[in-house]
Amino acid sequence: MPDLGIAEYPGAIALHTDAEIRENLEKVAFDRIIEGLTKPVRRSSVAREGKTKSGEIAFAGTLEEVNRFFYEKGWTDGLAIIPPTPEAVEEFLKYTDRSPDEEIAVLPQANLRATPRNIAANAVMAGCRPEFMPLLIAAAEAIGDPEFQLMSIGSTGCKTPWLLVNGPIVKQLGIEYGVALRSRGPNPAIGRAFGLMIHNIAGFRPGETWMGTWGYYLPFVLAEDEDACDEIGWEPYHVTYGFSRDASTVTARTTVNWGGQGCPRAPVAPSAESILKVACMHTARNTMTEYALRFGPRNMVAVLLTRPTAKILADAGYSKRDVAKYVWENTRIKVGEINNILQAWTGAFNGIGFRIHDIVEEGRLPKWFDVGPEETIPMFPSADLLDIVVCGDVHRDKVMSLWCNYNRPVTREVRLPAGWGKLKGG
Repeated sequence: MPDLGIAEYPGAIALHTDAEIRENLEKVAFDRIIEGLTKPVRRSSVAREGKTKSGEIAFAGTLEEVNRFFYEKGWTDGLAIIPPTPEAVEEFLKYTDRSPDEEIAVLPQANLRATPRNIAANAVMAGCRPEFMPLLIAAAEAIGDPEFQLMSIGSTGCKTPWLLVNGPIVKQLGIEYGVALRSRGPNPAIGRAFGLMIHNIAGFRPGETWMGTWGYYLPFVLAEDEDACDEIGWEPYHVTYGFSRDASTVTARTTVNWGGQGCPRAPVAPSAESILKVACMHTARNTMTEYALRFGPRNMVAVLLTRPTAKILADAGYSKRDVAKYVWENTRIKVGEINNILQAWTGAFNGIGFRIHDIVEEGRLPKWFDVGPEETIPMFPSADLLDIVVCGDVHRDKVMSLWCNYNRPVTREVRLPAGWGKLKGG
C-alpha cells in the first residue's frame, strides 16, 4: 500500500519512560496523525514502476543493467543474480506438474501468493538447477503453514529460517550431508533461493520489515546423514514424524545461532556421558532462557550430532528420543535465577515483572515447574521440542545446538512430477 498515510512515533517506544511516551504522543505523534488524516497523501510513483503481470518481462538490458535494476528495486539479497528470463523460468516449470500460476501458499507478511512461476524466478536468480523445483515448492508449503508462524521472523531477534531435507531426494539432487554441508554442493544455492522467496514473496526486507538488530546470515540447507542413521539403527528425522522411509521431505525451521560446536572429549576419547553433557551445555548456552520459558511450546531445538558421536550414543543404547529426553531433563536452571532474569527483562519493557509461577498460571508451563527458588527446572516445557539430527563431518566428534523461539517446525513431502526419472536423465 504505497500511498498509505503514516504517522510515526519518534524514537524507540520500548526505551522510553511513561512520561516520555506521554510527551511524545501529545507533542509529536498526535499532530502527525491529524496531518495524515487531513492533508492529501503524496502519491508514490516509484512503487508502481516495473509493475508487471505474471509472466511478463519486467526489464530488458545487459547483465550489468539487469543486476542494477533488480538491486535498486530491492529484489535481491545484495549479491549479483542470474536474470530470471522467461526461457530460464520455463525450464524450471518443467519440473512440476502444478500450473505456473497455481497458488502454492500465501506467505505473510506481504501476503503474496507463492506460485511455481515466482518460485522458479527466485530459484533462477539464486543460481539453482531446474530439478530443485519440487523441493522449493515443498518449502513454500511448509513456511506457508500457519503453525510455522512465518510472520514472527520479522522480530528484532535475528531469526534465520533454514531447511532440513530427508529422503531419496537428498542423493538424487546431490544435497550435502557430510563435512561442511551447509557450504558445499547445491546447498548454498537452494538456501539462497529459499531466502529470496522469503525476501520477494513473503516480503521480508532487512532493515525494513525484517528487523534483526544485527542482521542475518543467509538462510541455509542441511540434509540428514541417513546412511549413518541406518548404520547405527536410528530413525531418520522424517520417519520419526510419520513419513515413509522412501518419502522425500523438507522441514522448515529457524535459528538465532550458528557455530559454537562442542567437542565431547572424555580423558582419552568421547563417551556417551561426555557427549550428553556437552549437548546439554551447548543447548543451555545457545538458548535465551527469558524467551524459552516465557514462550513455552513456541520453541524449537535441533541438536546436530556427527556420525561418530551418534554411533557412540547408539552403541550405549540411546535412541534419538532418549537423547532428546536426556538433554531436556538435564538442561536446567534454578527457579530463583530465572525469576531474576525474567523480572529484569520484562520490567525493562513495561515495569511489570514475571515469575515462573505466573507463566505456569498462564498455562505456558506444566504445573510441576512451580517450585521453590533453589530448585531447578528444565529450560523447555517438553522434550518434544527437541530434535536430534545426524549430519556433518564423518571423522569428527562434534555437537551443535540450534535454538529459536516463536516458530515451530513444519514438514512437507516433496512431490515429484510425472516423468521425474526421465527429466533427471535416469
